[in-house]
Amino acid sequence: MVQDSSPRGRISAAAQRCGEGLLVQRCIDLLSGRNPVPEAALLDVLGGNSARAVMAGHEGGVDGHWPRVWALRTFLYVWDPRAEHEVAAAGGDDHWRVREMAAKVLAARRATSGESERLLHRLLTDSHERVRAAAARALTVVSHGNC
Repeated sequence: MVQDSSPRGRISAAAQRCGEGLLVQRCIDLLSGRNPVPEAALLDVLGGNSARAVMAGHEGGVDGHWPRVWALRTFLYVWDPRAEHEVAAAGGDDHWRVREMAAKVLAARRATSGESERLLHRLLTDSHERVRAAAARALTVVSHGNC
């Protein structure tokens, strides 16, 4: 594994090695709580250089918010519509970075399910400014089909 590659590069390489479907499923499992403490190899793919600090117990920890943020970020590069429910559910996460990334993914994937749109409308009143901004951008994309 090349630790210093971009998230897109790491995720693309992992998808080629193990298949997009398996990578998507592992991220779904992480977000859903079926695999709340991912193994080091998955963290290396998802977090790159930052994964070392997380595995050492620093900010966000292995069972903290960063693995969930990184799992969501994966869906910017690989996607399966079956992930939409877990992405929308992540919009209710306790940590603002997870909620923000969920909104970004829903925008990137132009998610139009009622669940996703309801979440984005709810996030417009989130306590964190960055989450509100991501939700507003996502609603613009989803509602108008623009970037």
